[in-house]
Amino acid sequence: MEQFCPHSLPLAFYLVAKNLERIVLLSPAYPLRGGIASSTERLAQELQRHGYAVSIYSFSLQYPSILFPGKTQYTDGPPPPGLDIIPAVNSINPLNWWKVGRRLRRESPSLVIARFWLPFMGPSLGAILRLAKRNGHTRTMAITDNVIPHEKRPGDRLLTRFFIKAVDAFIVMSRSVKEDIHQFAPEKPVSYIPHPIFDNYGAKCSRPEALKRLGLSEGHSYLLFFGFIRDYKGLDLLLRAMGDERIKALGIRLLVAGEFYGSDESYRDIIREEGIEDQVIFHSDYIPNEEVRFYFGAASLVVQPYKSATQSGISQLAYHFESPLLVTKVGGLPEIVEDGKEGYVVDVSVPAIADAIVDFFTHNREAAMAEGVRQGKQRFSWDNMVKGIETLYQDII
Repeated sequence: MEQFCPHSLPLAFYLVAKNLERIVLLSPAYPLRGGIASSTERLAQELQRHGYAVSIYSFSLQYPSILFPGKTQYTDGPPPPGLDIIPAVNSINPLNWWKVGRRLRRESPSLVIARFWLPFMGPSLGAILRLAKRNGHTRTMAITDNVIPHEKRPGDRLLTRFFIKAVDAFIVMSRSVKEDIHQFAPEKPVSYIPHPIFDNYGAKCSRPEALKRLGLSEGHSYLLFFGFIRDYKGLDLLLRAMGDERIKALGIRLLVAGEFYGSDESYRDIIREEGIEDQVIFHSDYIPNEEVRFYFGAASLVVQPYKSATQSGISQLAYHFESPLLVTKVGGLPEIVEDGKEGYVVDVSVPAIADAIVDFFTHNREAAMAEGVRQGKQRFSWDNMVKGIETLYQDII
């Protein structure tokens, strides 16, 4: 008789036999807005497609209003279909952490995957994971966007360490974050899986359709700076680059689409100093999900002039919409973009950013680089993320 070998079976079948049947995602989700919420919802859908029962334990209170720099934490769009989203976690209430942790301990899911992006969340998520694991069955995993934050504050390392000690294994989306985790927990398993593309923002639209929808002139080419505007994202560098006389002569316009996290005055000052008032267009409100495709459809080149980074969901939006990118040599951004084929990877400097923009438009590289992105996006799939979770789970059972 042939000996039974579990490794001859599909991995998902083997894991179901090992009781990886129910997964809880501990992460922001609808009606909270933003890239983390959106990608969590997309991951839940992909896990369901692979046959797992999935619930999302989201936040009833994510940030106290006094700590939130934007206009609102909530979207007024429709909920994602087919997902079990439970707004359970209060980030500042220890009694709530105890309640949610005990609830998960009783429900005994096979796996709880927490999304970690900020040390502020360390106490709540770390406490809940510790309590959930006490049933002896539940394992814990974290998808870590950041470990060491871009904007550092006293106590960050202490809060992060508390969270990391509650986690059995980690998924990172850039190699720099993997190195950061090894500073805190060199013995724990870590898997590097690039951030999948954001393919839940609608289909790509034509340039004429996008320009008409946004009220933009067809007589100009457009750069796009997209997402929340914070100091580390380097919009000031891009504005300085727009003052380059070569770029002025090309008639290029910069479309800045996203909400300011802080004052906009320093950026307005740069615009006046560089004399580029006619070259910069601000859409400085939060961009609803259903509107995102128009901004990428209007732009010839997506620019991420970051001063620091781990990975960025904006890059994965660009790949979904098959838009060439200009990124700086920080964090995991160079791991995503193939320089010269899918876009540019440049130094964090105004001249380097300006030179790449000039090269792109003077040598008409849009079509070739868009084709490079179209080919390259195949390596960023949600199926790879689920397979990575399944493989990592085997290391901790």
